[in-house]
Formats: sequence, C-alpha cells, structure tokens
Amino acid sequence: MPAASNALSAIDSAQPQSFEIRPFSGAVGAEIIGLDLAQPVNAEDFSRIHRAHLDHHVLVFRDQRITPDQQIAFSRRFGELQIHVLKQFLLQGHPEILIVSNIIEDGRNVGLGDAGKFWHSDLSYKELPSLGSMLHAQELPSEGGDTLFADMHLAWETLPEHLRKAVEGRNAVHSYTSRYSHGRNADNWRPTLSAEQLAQVAVVSHPIVRTHPENGRKALFVSEGFTTHIVGLPDDESQAILTELYAHSVRPEGVYRHKWQENDMVFWDNRSLIHLAGGTPDHLRRRLHRTTIQGDAPF
Repeated sequence: MPAASNALSAIDSAQPQSFEIRPFSGAVGAEIIGLDLAQPVNAEDFSRIHRAHLDHHVLVFRDQRITPDQQIAFSRRFGELQIHVLKQFLLQGHPEILIVSNIIEDGRNVGLGDAGKFWHSDLSYKELPSLGSMLHAQELPSEGGDTLFADMHLAWETLPEHLRKAVEGRNAVHSYTSRYSHGRNADNWRPTLSAEQLAQVAVVSHPIVRTHPENGRKALFVSEGFTTHIVGLPDDESQAILTELYAHSVRPEGVYRHKWQENDMVFWDNRSLIHLAGGTPDHLRRRLHRTTIQGDAPF
C-alpha cells in the first residue's frame, strides 16, 4: 500500500484525543494542552485545530516529542510544503525542514542564525507566500530566544484614515534580499546567494491590504523585513508611508511574545501575522526546526 494511503488509513482509524485549547489573554494566540502529535490526529480533532488556527492565528502545541517525519506529516495536512532557498541549512534527509539555529560547529553555521531579526511574514517574497509555519523547539537557551507575533488584521482595522486612503488598492514590492546589507553579523549573517538561488527569489508585488482566503478578514501585508517600496509612489513618499505602517503594525496591544518551553511547537498564520525573533545571547545555544506551508497568491 502506498505511503499516502497508509497515512490516510491511520487518520481514518485514529482514536479521538482529549485536548484543551486555551486562548491567551491578548489579541492573538492559544495553547493546546494534551494533544500528542506523535499519534495520528483524526479528522474531527484536526478540524478543531484548523478552526483554532484561523481564530487565534498562533497555536502553541505543548510538549511535542515528535520526530522530523512526524512534524512533516502533520504540516502536510495543511497543504504543500515549501523548501527554503538556503539548501545548506535544510535538515539532512528532510529537506522540508529548515534548521533555525545560532549554533556554530567546526567553524560552520548549523542553521540559519539570523532568521527573523526584522519583522516579516515568511516567504512574502514569493509569488505564493506561506500559509503558515511550524517551528519545533530542539534546543533552547536559558535566557532570550523569544518570538514575537503581531496581528495584522488588528493593524488594518485600527489604521488611521489617512493611511487607509494612502494604501487601499496599492501594491508593494517584496524582496528576500532587501535586508542583506543591513546589520551584518559575521557569525550569523546569511550567505551569499548563487545565481540559481537569486532566480528563486526574484522580487514580487503583492497587495498592501490582503484578504484572508479562509476567514475573509482584511490584513496589512507589508513588513520591514521584506517590503522595499510601494508601487507607483515616489521613494520618499513610499518610505514615509511604510515607516508609519510598520510602527502601527507592532503596537503592544496587538503583539504576543512567545517564551519558549521545552518541546513547544508553534504554528502561526503568515496571512494574519508578522513575527520577529527577539534575539539570543551569542554564547547560548538555540536550535529549532521549521516547516513552511505554501499558501495562495494574495488578493
């Protein structure tokens, strides 16, 4: 029997699991307690998880002692997986997993060390940006290492009228390399891209205000990490508007700060949020495994 058929059979025969979805007190986020992703998740339980993801935008699955194969299999329940352009940081034997890490061994970076140092939505620089990302803790520092998430639905809904008029109906350009020349860190900076890699991350244009394809809500879709300019505006006017949008997007009332616990797996919606790595002291080790689910063309 093919592997896909085996997986479907396991899902169809899976027993219900007893788990709780506990919303956080702020604008976004909920934790899931009691679910074991090492076991098959049946259709009814998966539907609960899917609904919670749409409602809360960030889900924290506590105490997930899962293998890379299990992370990949669960991620695939939400859609096709995307392979990161930096192939040297993909987990050996599991190219669907990007290693996010500040660890250096034998003079080489184990993973992508500067991932998320600017606010961004994963793979917004692609024609089909990410639906969502799952990040599974492997090794955590004793301090630092938080991840922050900002609600872009709330950002749009509370946007001042002058900014609404400035951006409605307009597109902005997104570029993977927009920050390559900023904040260079000799230990953790991203490697030079080959011509083949550059071809995979050609710049794209997306609506500044996008509609979520599943919940129908509008959200801002720009970020300091990947957005370079607003199409059709003079550069000074474009940068002034973007600066205001960035500041408005990350106001404290719309931000959730995740303090990692051992074996956490965090699943966030890149159509609803931008996120930021809070930083880890250089002498402390941090390693996480990321899968990224492909989404639809923004509209």
